[in-house]
Amino acid sequence: MSAKRQPDASSPDLTDDAVLGGRLRLWQPRRGHRFGHDAILLAAATPARDRAVDLGAGVGAAGLALAARVPGLRVTLVDVSADLAALAALNAARNQLAGRVDAVALDVAASAADYAVAGLPPASCDAVLMNPPFNDPTRHQPSPDRQRRAAHALAPALLVTWIDAAARLLRPSGVLTVIFRADGLIDLIGALAGRFGAITVLPVHGKPGTRATRIIVGAVKGSSAPPAILPGLVLAAEDGTSTDAAEAVLRHGAELTLFTSPH
Repeated sequence: MSAKRQPDASSPDLTDDAVLGGRLRLWQPRRGHRFGHDAILLAAATPARDRAVDLGAGVGAAGLALAARVPGLRVTLVDVSADLAALAALNAARNQLAGRVDAVALDVAASAADYAVAGLPPASCDAVLMNPPFNDPTRHQPSPDRQRRAAHALAPALLVTWIDAAARLLRPSGVLTVIFRADGLIDLIGALAGRFGAITVLPVHGKPGTRATRIIVGAVKGSSAPPAILPGLVLAAEDGTSTDAAEAVLRHGAELTLFTSPH
């Protein structure tokens, strides 16, 4: 794929994959980072109403799933890769969402002026969602694949850069949702401190009785409300079959409620 031309959906370098029980069909690169359950869980937990921004959107799985769930919602998909941003735009058009979803090639660490040029001025949205790279390269063996390495490895200091971008984009009382590795909870809370409150943590477990492998965290810009930890979401039963709760979200597009009262 080239950043300067329309992606060729017939290319053998792409695969055609269904999510949400076939409600969405998305093209994605055959090699490198590929979306999975994380993107759909993130979309399900995002309480957007008017305008949302998906940072590090890749081919658009999370942002498009969110747009499919919330009628009338406008979503901007942001990715540093021009190739992936072009593919995300193609996926939006393919799923009849191009009228509400656009994609831009932009580094999350870009300046406020660059964001504004891309149509994303400060305080312009009520929701930001992100599935940032979450492996600390000082603690995890990096992938030899360049694209997977870029998608998966993020030093703790750079996590603050992602949170800074979200805080700038959000209106007062806007909501940030993040899916992250469970053992990175302290790093994530530290990055949120000072600008976000009402920090709510939903642990995600692969099977009953196992440690959480993921956390979904919601936080409200400028809130002084105390943090909360919700009962965990279990994805599979002991025999490996999906739980009813997982099926509702991953196949039928149900919402995951992080906040039970106005934030």
